[in-house]
Amino acid sequence: MADDTLATERLILRPPVAEDLPWVLEHMNTDSVMRHLAGVRAPELVAESLADDVAAFHNGGHQRWTVWLRDGETRVGRCGLFHLRSPAAPKALQGQREIGWTFAEPHWGRGYATEAARAVIAYAFAELAVPVLYSQTSDSNAASTRMMQRLGFTARPELGYHDADYPPEDNPTTVWSMDAPA
Repeated sequence: MADDTLATERLILRPPVAEDLPWVLEHMNTDSVMRHLAGVRAPELVAESLADDVAAFHNGGHQRWTVWLRDGETRVGRCGLFHLRSPAAPKALQGQREIGWTFAEPHWGRGYATEAARAVIAYAFAELAVPVLYSQTSDSNAASTRMMQRLGFTARPELGYHDADYPPEDNPTTVWSMDAPA
């Protein structure tokens, strides 16, 4: 595998490419997937976001992999590392590394998100030497909260904040962290 590709028992995480756009629009930009991410976005905004993902991946920016099944033909989601930039976040979080994931609804409940996140977490600590990794959600997103707990993240209520970019039901933003292994 190329240095920028991650692999797990069932998944391949590949850097994003422009050819992902039709799949992202059809399977990721849906009401169910975007429910806790401020909702479905206009196609042109999705295209701009994907182009940004492609450009940033190899230029020291964020890295959002497209997650495929090992068959190499089936995309199931996206998982990545970002620099926390929400203007609403506390100053202590600004610029810190965070992990995030989204998966197409037909692939929920199969452990793919957890498996992909574990690979990205290992990459963050081993390859990027990230000392602390953050993750964010809201109490309304019970599935992500359970996943953060399963992955070993610790709730950081002192870092929670209200983000006006999200509806009231998705506030406050809850913050979780994981320290690099000793």
